[in-house]
Amino acid sequence: MIDEASIKGNIAELLERIRTCAQESGRSPHSVKLMAVSKTRPASAIRAALAGGLSDIGENYIQEARAKQEELSSEAICWHCIGPIQSNKSRTVAEHFDWVHTVDRLKLAKRLSQQRPPELPPLNICLQVNIDREPQKAGVAPEQLAELAEAVSSLPNLRLRGLMAIPAARSELAEQRAVFAEVRQCFEQLAKQHTYMDTLSMGMSRDFPAAIAEGATIVRIGTEIFGARD
Repeated sequence: MIDEASIKGNIAELLERIRTCAQESGRSPHSVKLMAVSKTRPASAIRAALAGGLSDIGENYIQEARAKQEELSSEAICWHCIGPIQSNKSRTVAEHFDWVHTVDRLKLAKRLSQQRPPELPPLNICLQVNIDREPQKAGVAPEQLAELAEAVSSLPNLRLRGLMAIPAARSELAEQRAVFAEVRQCFEQLAKQHTYMDTLSMGMSRDFPAAIAEGATIVRIGTEIFGARD
């Protein structure tokens, strides 16, 4: 049973925390968007998040997301793909999502561009950077970002918006800020060439205050909105 009141209350509390974090960093509260990460959650939980004022929904699993998209087709939702994309799922993503945060190879970007329906606006793209260079984690190495960004920016049905990162877990605020600062520096370097880039997708439940302090424009929150998974 989904507790809509709890979800709405959690969102209100998070938005207040985001506002405070932004203001303490000298930023406008409106410069940070809260995305609800709804993997494994039912469509009813997403409806509760929408009732709480959110419209950006992040999904990790394509097949699961499609079922929810169909159930919620009458709702005004901006759908973000924030999980890995297998080649056989790229068409589904290109046809049914507004954003992809996990582009880390040109082959995938080309498929998304080719498969994006012409009647839809360009697909918003974030390049996923493996800032800690973890071998088990997806993402492009920082030194390879410039080449990938140049190639992606030339594809006709994509719009390069910025970077996404999932750093390794760190417990200390200073350590969290340091690694998010590295991501921001990568972004700033790219933005010298790609001046239209405007998005830093970084920060989750455990570390979003540090991410906001270092320039995050989208924070991706699941547990603190929907509660612990069963």
